[in-house]
Amino acid sequence: MEISQAVEFVRANDHAVLATRRRDGSPQLSPVNAGVVDGRVCISSQAPRAKVRNIRRDPAVSVLVLPEAFYGGWVQLDGTAEIVDQPAALDLLEQVYRAIRGEHPDWDDYRAAMIRDERVVIAITPTRAVGG
Repeated sequence: MEISQAVEFVRANDHAVLATRRRDGSPQLSPVNAGVVDGRVCISSQAPRAKVRNIRRDPAVSVLVLPEAFYGGWVQLDGTAEIVDQPAALDLLEQVYRAIRGEHPDWDDYRAAMIRDERVVIAITPTRAVGG
């Protein structure tokens, strides 16, 4: 599967499972919502979470994206993740929200919550894609 096809699938389907590696090399899986911003698969997370710590140590990740109904087509994207921290993450968090949910009713409240919750963006640059 072409990476561009997989990225288009993510644009239409945000339910995903992110795979990172623990310090001992074993997989750590996290259910997430994913959106596409500038060709990268982006996920909002909190800075203290295990997935964020794992990526800071080893940026190689995989993300499995599924339709809302669970069954049907799917894609797996492998790639390199970057953690975008506050304050740079604020504008990107808005873009991620829009990519997944559309417009927020109160962007000031949203931004305040993102700061309070120590939100970061996991931005994945895909290097390989497979699908079924």
